[in-house]
Amino acid sequence: MLIERRLVDEFAVLTLNRPEVLNALNSFLLGELGEGFDWAVTTKARALLITGAGDRAFCAGADIAELRGRTPPRIKHDSEKGQQLFRRLDRYPIASVAIINGYAFGGGLELALACTFRLATPNAKMGLPEIKLGVIPGYGGTQRLPRLIGEARALELVMTARAVDADEALRIGLIHRLLAGDPLAGAMAFAREFTRYSLPALAFAREAVQRALTTTLDEGLRIEADLSTLSFQMHDAAEGTTAFLEKRPPRFEDR
Repeated sequence: MLIERRLVDEFAVLTLNRPEVLNALNSFLLGELGEGFDWAVTTKARALLITGAGDRAFCAGADIAELRGRTPPRIKHDSEKGQQLFRRLDRYPIASVAIINGYAFGGGLELALACTFRLATPNAKMGLPEIKLGVIPGYGGTQRLPRLIGEARALELVMTARAVDADEALRIGLIHRLLAGDPLAGAMAFAREFTRYSLPALAFAREAVQRALTTTLDEGLRIEADLSTLSFQMHDAAEGTTAFLEKRPPRFEDR
């Protein structure tokens, strides 16, 4: 298995399992990753955690041997297939957390960028080095990176292929937090900061924020009003407001 699947408490954990090549992406691994996404939604997991086997790399990028000798139609097909796979994380029913434990380059960083949250160990290194090969990122890196860190910084990282360490990644907003100690335990502790809340409300919140990046302010406000109205019709909204007035923790039922 190139993708290890397991349930740990309330979390579905997918581990890229090619440590001998720094968990590099190939067509077989990407196929299993999609199957892992399918599997996780059949569980009762409240968040999806994605990490890499070993302590050297989350994912060092594409398996370069697979990239040579392809025709232009095949190149476009492969790019669109990778984009569609990672795009699933934007619409995924539960939030996703990338645990960047070491190198995250090229397609590996693009996978992390597609996740809802990114956490990194102190030894992490991140970058989009495709320009060194005379090509550009093809799995969404040129689109998601500027949305996270701004056009100026994104252009620098894409056009110079410069890698950033964990401290710089945190400073520029590429990751959310640094992890100390056991990465999986730290990621689960982080995820529990939101998984204790109503899953439908969390999904509405994610959608509202994501839509803000692709629409006008007026349209975004309309979307927010619609989603807020939907959230107030949920059972969990009544439970949350009642619990607040009764000064007790809410007991959300995800409905």
